[in-house]
Amino acid sequence: MGETHGSENSRVVRAAGVVGTATMLSRVFGFVRDMIVAGFFGAGLSTDAFFVAFRIPNLLRRLLAEGSLTVSFVPVFTEYLKNRTREEALELADIAFTALSILLVVVSVLGVLFSPLIVTVMAPGFVKTPVQYDLAVFLTRLMFPYILLISLVALCMGILNSLRHFAAPALSPVVLNIAMILAALTLRDFFPEPITALAVGVMAGGVLQLAMQWPFLVRMGVRLKPNFRFRHPGVKRIGLLMLPAVFGAAIYQINIFIGTILASLLPTGSVSYLYYADRIVELPLGVFAIAVGTATLPSFSEQVAQGRFEEMKRTISFSLRIILFITIPATVALIALRVPIISVLFQRGEFGVPSTLLTAQALLCYAVGLWAFSVIRIIVAAFYSLQDTKAPMKAAIVALIVNVLFSVALMFPLKHGGLALATSIATAVNVGMLWIILRRRIGKLLDREFHRSIGRTFLASVVMGGVILLVGLIYPWDITGPFNARFTHLALCVAGGAVAFFGAALLLKSPEMTDVIGSIRRRLPKH
Repeated sequence: MGETHGSENSRVVRAAGVVGTATMLSRVFGFVRDMIVAGFFGAGLSTDAFFVAFRIPNLLRRLLAEGSLTVSFVPVFTEYLKNRTREEALELADIAFTALSILLVVVSVLGVLFSPLIVTVMAPGFVKTPVQYDLAVFLTRLMFPYILLISLVALCMGILNSLRHFAAPALSPVVLNIAMILAALTLRDFFPEPITALAVGVMAGGVLQLAMQWPFLVRMGVRLKPNFRFRHPGVKRIGLLMLPAVFGAAIYQINIFIGTILASLLPTGSVSYLYYADRIVELPLGVFAIAVGTATLPSFSEQVAQGRFEEMKRTISFSLRIILFITIPATVALIALRVPIISVLFQRGEFGVPSTLLTAQALLCYAVGLWAFSVIRIIVAAFYSLQDTKAPMKAAIVALIVNVLFSVALMFPLKHGGLALATSIATAVNVGMLWIILRRRIGKLLDREFHRSIGRTFLASVVMGGVILLVGLIYPWDITGPFNARFTHLALCVAGGAVAFFGAALLLKSPEMTDVIGSIRRRLPKH
């Protein structure tokens, strides 16, 4: 059993490594995209309209695809792969593909028709500025069909991940970022409103992302084709899991979206400040937390399908250790370096010093909740592998109420920073509730090794924070200085902090460092 567990942990680490590497590449291109957007379009009326319009299909993608269908599909599909024939599993995939396509065509048509109403509900503050409102409606109509394309990509991701192929789905966002970058660089002069070029890039990226998945599906013997047998028992089980999963899996995005609605009532630029800060937080979140969450769902589902619950608990503990080993120091670094990070990445062109400082406020408030944004990925994956979507739904509803209450209470004294802080508080409440329910469901989750590991990670993070402060004293920060000086300050702080953290972790004999070194040694050629 121990050998099996070790093998499963290795599979999780390998899969997380593939997803994390691909996501890192995607985030790099994403930051290039955001720097180009900030430089050409700044933070104002048109960018607020674009980000609201882009978030509407993105939210639906999280709710209808990644947030419900994929996480409901993977456990059932994995069970069919493990306990039935491959042909039966592939038939289930065909039916899910057919049902999702029909649903998404209907949603896309309705979205285009009702875009004015949607924008009014999602960004009520835009109504008082007709030019901004009309632009947001136009961009929403242009980009709404993106939900059809990207949701089919998400289904392909679920199929490929269940078959333990992670690279192609993880790399597909790179294609979207490249399409948006090229559109911003080459098409903005072709439209009366230049930001329309970004929306065109989004649609082109959606088509390319879907096309990218197909060769890998075919190579693995999956040829998705129409199948209208919607009474299939597997489809019914997926359907029963989907509705509550809409709330459970997408709570973070829903909370972010509530912030967008309320931010539209705040001074112009607030939506953009929250967006840019969220992009920074999503770097460690995407590269590590989402990577581990993506890798663990098939593992958890396989363990549940075969009744290996003790092994599942050990995998949960192991996954949380990996995530927090990165998340805790990332939180310290984001808080300490929030202004230099925003300044170096975005402070150019129309994005000036005031925008940097206001975005840094939002980053601080998001950063304090980074641990919760990360941990929720693993806990929700555990519930979905158990084919329980009702518990996450109940916790999500409570968290949504908490988010609204704190948002309204904090948005006036703290402006957009209060909205970001409310999101962090609500996600922490969500984590706490789900943790209690999961522990009652399957028993004690964390072993002694987990607590020792977290203690070492905290100590190493404190050392890292001290070194960052020391570097700042030696090479002072100047927000109005030339780019080279600002970049050098940030680079020295990041390099010094990283060396300090990993060096302290090595001296403290953190098991995660041992795992990393062991993995590197195994990959090195033997002489």
